[in-house]
Amino acid sequence: MSAQLRDTAGELAELLWREHTLYRERSGSVVIRGAHVERWISLSPTGGQDQVLIRAGRILDGGTTAPARSEAVASLTVGTSELAAVCRSLLAETAAGPAPRNGRPRPGRPKKARAAERPRKPTRGSRHTGLASWLVILALVGVVALFVRNLATAF
Repeated sequence: MSAQLRDTAGELAELLWREHTLYRERSGSVVIRGAHVERWISLSPTGGQDQVLIRAGRILDGGTTAPARSEAVASLTVGTSELAAVCRSLLAETAAGPAPRNGRPRPGRPKKARAAERPRKPTRGSRHTGLASWLVILALVGVVALFVRNLATAF
């Protein structure tokens, strides 16, 4: 099954992208990585005979891969062009992606608009020592002074 999966993945990679990297993971799945389009596709064997789980996701800045955004189960008995069509539809879903959640900046918005949406951190008034801190310090100095005075009078 793994040899058939690797052969199928190689044919799919040629159909989908001119530039690609093909590698096998420890789990037995085969990954097609298209760095120039910032997308990846994974083909994993499933419990069924001649079935494969196809997953698609993004490649993030720095080359790390994001979790899969879409997946489908397909049969390996269909032709490579049909599998490529399934992969293209998954890649289209990955490109569109889910709508951003409330509170998250939208990718297409300018930086100034994103910065305006962020909640402001509370600003500290002053870096100087406050009145309460001075009172604690004076109390500690007084206790130490009394201790030293009692030691001096004892001798």
